[in-house]
Amino acid sequence: MKFSLSWLKDHLDTPADALAIADALTRIGIEVEDVHNPAEALKPFRVAKVLTAERHPQADKLQVLSVDVGHGTPLQVVCGAPNARAGLVGVFGGAGTYVPGSDFTLKKAAIRGVESNGMMCSSRELQLGDDHEGIIELSADAPVGTSFADYAGLDDPVFDVAITPNRQDCMGVRGIARDLAAAGVGTLKALDVPTIEGSFDNPVEIRIEDAEGCPAFFGRVVRGLTNRTSPDWMQRRLKAAGQRPISALVDITNYVMLDLGRPSHSYDLKELTGAVSARRAIEGETVIALNEKEYKLDPSMTVIADERQVHDIGGIMGGEHSGVSDTTTETLLEVAYFTPERIARTGQKLQLTSDARSRFERGVDPAFLDDGLAVLTGLILDICGGEASRVSRAGQPPVEARRVTFDPARTLSLGGIDVPEREQISILQSLGFQFEGRDAVVPSWRRDVDGPADLVEEVTRIVGYDSIPSTPLPRREGVARPTATRSQMIERRARRAAAARGLDEAVTWSFISEGEAGLFGGAAHMLANPISEEMKYMRPSLIPGLVAAARRNVDRGAASVRLCEVGRRYLTDAERPTVGIVLVGEKQPRSWQSGKARLFDAFDAKADVLALLEAAGAPVANLQLVTGAGETWHPGRSGTLGLGPKTILAAFGELHPRVAKALDAPTGTIVAEIYLDAIPVPRSVERARPAFKPPALQAVTRDFAFMVPVGLAADALTRAVRSADKQLITEARIFDRYESEAGLSLALEVTLQPGDKSFTEAEIVEVSKKIVAAAEKLGAALRG
Repeated sequence: MKFSLSWLKDHLDTPADALAIADALTRIGIEVEDVHNPAEALKPFRVAKVLTAERHPQADKLQVLSVDVGHGTPLQVVCGAPNARAGLVGVFGGAGTYVPGSDFTLKKAAIRGVESNGMMCSSRELQLGDDHEGIIELSADAPVGTSFADYAGLDDPVFDVAITPNRQDCMGVRGIARDLAAAGVGTLKALDVPTIEGSFDNPVEIRIEDAEGCPAFFGRVVRGLTNRTSPDWMQRRLKAAGQRPISALVDITNYVMLDLGRPSHSYDLKELTGAVSARRAIEGETVIALNEKEYKLDPSMTVIADERQVHDIGGIMGGEHSGVSDTTTETLLEVAYFTPERIARTGQKLQLTSDARSRFERGVDPAFLDDGLAVLTGLILDICGGEASRVSRAGQPPVEARRVTFDPARTLSLGGIDVPEREQISILQSLGFQFEGRDAVVPSWRRDVDGPADLVEEVTRIVGYDSIPSTPLPRREGVARPTATRSQMIERRARRAAAARGLDEAVTWSFISEGEAGLFGGAAHMLANPISEEMKYMRPSLIPGLVAAARRNVDRGAASVRLCEVGRRYLTDAERPTVGIVLVGEKQPRSWQSGKARLFDAFDAKADVLALLEAAGAPVANLQLVTGAGETWHPGRSGTLGLGPKTILAAFGELHPRVAKALDAPTGTIVAEIYLDAIPVPRSVERARPAFKPPALQAVTRDFAFMVPVGLAADALTRAVRSADKQLITEARIFDRYESEAGLSLALEVTLQPGDKSFTEAEIVEVSKKIVAAAEKLGAALRG
C-alpha cells in the first residue's frame, strides 16, 4: 500500500519527517518497504519564461524560442508545441537532464539546422498527467529560475508499506495514522463526516437476497452531477498510491477506499433497470468486468444485479456495462458489507484480484457504512455538483460489541515487558478500545482481536519490541541435559553433513501446483486460502521446489548448482521429515588434465546420500541398492537404498524424462530424497559412540576379479563378498569394471583385518575360498 506524507498528515497532526515516520511504522509492526520522493527526479527542471517565439526557418510546425531560465543569458530552444508563445511561463529542462516520462537524457542538438539547448516540457514528459498536446503553462507570476518541484509543491515523500493479512484496519491511510498516534508520533485528527440528509427519496429499490454473502447494502442516488476530471490534489495522491486517475466519480471512490479503507462502487443510473439486489449468481451467468474480461459465475458467488442482468461481482469488481463515464449525470452509490470468506473464495475461483477484494476479504469496518457513504457523497457533491437522495438501507451489518478480559499482568508474563497498567489502558484507548470494568471493548475495525493475548500484542508493539529486555531462561543446577529430540538431532546432523560436502542449503515453498503434485503421486492436502493457483497444494515431495530453484540459478549463469533442503513432505497420514538434493551442471570444470568438464551423475547423488545417511545414524553398511526408484524416476538411471523392500531410506538418480520436461528441469538434473523418518532407531539407547579401538595388527588386502552375469548388480556382489566372513572381512569395494567379448568383469578389493595374531597363509587361502564360493552362488566365476 502506498500513500504520501501530505496525505498522512490529513489525519495525523505531527511535525515528524518521512524518515522518523518510517522508523516508527517499522517499530510498531508495519513494514516499510520503501520511502521515495518523486520530486527528486524533477529537481533539475526549472520555471522558465519564453521571451520570443519565431517560426523555424526549415519547418512550419516548429518554433525557435528564446527562453529565460533565470541565470541571465537566455537560451535558444526549438519547440513543436502549438501553445508555445512569447510571454508563456512553463517548465524547462536543460542539457544533461533526464526526462522521466520519455526515458531519455537531454543534450544540445541541432534540429533542422538550428541549435536547441534543452526543451520546454509537457505534463506527460514529467509524469504529471497524460496531456501531451502542449507544454505546461504556469501562472504568469511564477518565479523564473526556481525549481519547478519546489514551486509546484511536489516535494511529498511516498511510503510503500506491507500490510499483513491480520491488519485490515491499516488498509487505509487513517488506520495507519491511528497507529502512529498511539505510538506517540502525533495526534489523530477528528474525521470530518458531513451531514447530508438528502432532498428526495431514492428512486432505486435496494434489496438483499443473499444475506450470507452480503449482510448489509446501503445506497443513494446523486443526480445533476458533472463527471469531470478530479482535482489536482486528488490526482497527485492517487498517482502516489499507484492509481491511474480516470474520472471524478471513479477517482473519488478509489480515494475513499485508500483513505479510509472503505471500498464502494458508483453505477451509471441510466444503465440500471428496476430494483438492485445483492443475490447469489445463477449457474452459467456471465459478466464483463471493468478489466474488460468476461467471467463465468456460479451460485457460490455474490453479485449485485438489477432486474435484467448482473452488474457487479460483489466486493471484487464492477461490471463494464453500468460503469460511469464522462456522460454520466446520475449515479447510484453502493456501500455494502460483504462476508470476507465469500469474497476470498470467489476471488480464488475467478482468479480475479482487486484493491476492493484485498480489503473485503480481510474484513472492512462493518460500522462504517453510513459514515463512509456520507464521506463519499460529500466529495461527489463538492467536486461534481448535483443533489443527493435520502439513503436506502437493506440488511444489517454484523456490528456486535466484542469484549476481551483485560489483565495488565499478562503483558509481563506473555510479552516480557513491564508496562504500568495506566499506560496500557492509554495505549489501548488510543487504538480505539473502550473499557467497561475489566473488559476491553474491541473496536469494530479490529476483526483480528479476539483474546487477551491480542491485547498484550497491541501494548507490546506500541511500546516497542526493542524494549523487551534480554532475559536468560532459568537454569537448574547440575549437569545440563540434552533437550533436542531424536528427530531434531537427525535433521541437525544431516544439515551439517550436507554443508560439509559443499551443498548449499535452500528453503523453498511448501506449496506447489496441482500439476507438480500429480507428478509425485498427487497431493493429500489442499489449502483453503492459497496464495495462488501455483501454490495450492501441500507438497508430497521437495523435488519440484528444488528443481525450480536450480533452474533460476542456471538461468542466471551458474555453471554448477548443488542445493539441499531439510524440510517436510505432506502425505495423507503425516508430515514426513525429508532431505532433498539437486545437482546440476559441472562437478569439475574443464582443465588441461581432464579436457571436458565432468558433469554430475547419479553416482554423485548416491555418494551424497550415503554420506548424509551415515551422519544421521543410518546403518549404511546394511543398505541394499535396488535399481529403478519408481515411475517418477528414470528407469535405468535411478535407484533406492533401503533395509529391504519395505524400508526405503532414500531414492536418487535422474528424473523420468516426462517429469523433467513437466518441471522444466535443466539438462542433466540429478536429484535425491532422503526419508529421515525411515531411519531405524538404534538398538542401544546410549547417545555416546563406542570407544575407538584401533587394530593392533596391520590389515591385509586381496584383489579378486570375477566374470559376472550382465544383470548382476555390483552392490549384490559386494554384499555377498562381505558376508562371506563377517568377522574377518571389514571392507569390500569395486575398483574396476571391464567389458569384453568374453563378458563382464568386476574386480573387488577385499580388506581382511586380523585380531590378536597375524594371518597365516592357510587362513588367507581359506577366507579366499569363502569369498569365491559366495560369488559363485550369484553366478559369478573367478576370472582366470
